[in-house]
Amino acid sequence: MGAEDPGSKRYGISNMFSSARSIKSKSTVFTLGNRDELINNQLEWPVIIPAHCSEKKFPYEAIFRSVQYCLIENVCGEYNFVVQFFRVKAERAQDIFTDVMGRTLILIHKSLETYMENCYDCIGIMICAHIVMHYHALMKRRNLGALVGFHNKLLQVLWPRFNYVLSLSIHSVRETDPSKLSELDTRPHFITRRFGEFYSAIHTLNDNFPNEQTSRSMLLLQSEVENVILRMAAEFQDRQDQLVFLINNYDLMLSVMLCRTSEPNKEVLGVQELLNRRINEFVDEILSPYFGGMISFVKDTEKKLENGGAGIPLNETYITQLVRGFASDYKKSIDSIYSHVMKCFTNFKNGTVILQSALTKMIQYYSRFQKILSQPPFKSLPCRADMVNIHHVMVEVKKYKNQF
Repeated sequence: MGAEDPGSKRYGISNMFSSARSIKSKSTVFTLGNRDELINNQLEWPVIIPAHCSEKKFPYEAIFRSVQYCLIENVCGEYNFVVQFFRVKAERAQDIFTDVMGRTLILIHKSLETYMENCYDCIGIMICAHIVMHYHALMKRRNLGALVGFHNKLLQVLWPRFNYVLSLSIHSVRETDPSKLSELDTRPHFITRRFGEFYSAIHTLNDNFPNEQTSRSMLLLQSEVENVILRMAAEFQDRQDQLVFLINNYDLMLSVMLCRTSEPNKEVLGVQELLNRRINEFVDEILSPYFGGMISFVKDTEKKLENGGAGIPLNETYITQLVRGFASDYKKSIDSIYSHVMKCFTNFKNGTVILQSALTKMIQYYSRFQKILSQPPFKSLPCRADMVNIHHVMVEVKKYKNQF
């Protein structure tokens, strides 16, 4: 997951799969797409006949499904023939069936073992495992236990390989060194997109046959991805750039994770909390250059008023500067904030939320500022006459409501 696609020069990360068979595009092994149609709607489709499909390419799991479906259809016929022709049941029927089909089952098992030795497609492996489990359930519904041992052997090949490849992804992300990344910018990183798509795929598949070990491994992978995002953000010198990078990555991760999730789970809610926390911090950062003086005054004065108002300094000159500065510059400041947010965030919808959050917070601080100046000892200050009516500020803010 932490390795770049072959041929890509944007990121200087060594390929953790360099000793494995080349994969033309690693993006496909992290994306589910419509691959789950095999287990949702195509389990009992006709088998694939190579002579009729010579021009078409199929993913391994499609070939695997075809072989397994062909096998169970033939097994049902052979087993019933053995029982009826030899007039045997139970163990004796199984022994004769094994003599007839044993070599075929060994060949299929060996073929799977050979392929899995060089397979690094977690999603494909999981789909194959679920195909086996679905067909095992189908055989059970048909009251035939002839393939119970065979199916268990296939799963003993598939699940260990799945866990191993998933552990490689975890290790790959953990070992990613941000200092070796080239052209790192504030846009979402490819690791973030890969994880979001991979999480969505595994979560969707795991709902069919819940597996606790898979859930634990995915939690660990998510933790490593969140850690590497923080490490990459630390490569930026400016705090605002760090926050923009974090927000863009958390937002993308959340959007992709929610694509196939009907209801937010604890993993999704965790990312949402991280995103909200960074948005709040960014809002404070972006307001500070334009309204920092007023915000600091409001916070400090409110604390003193809560304690009875004793010792509040009446710095008329400074307060007058705050009032007149806001009146003369608030329109230009709002426009500057809007322009900055437009440039920072790749998701316009998220940018709209951040912009509205910043402008709403600015109005709240200005309202609190007005409330403070309406109380002693500020009530008699002449500069209060220069204060902009808050409704005028709200009208100005509304101009930017639908511009994203």
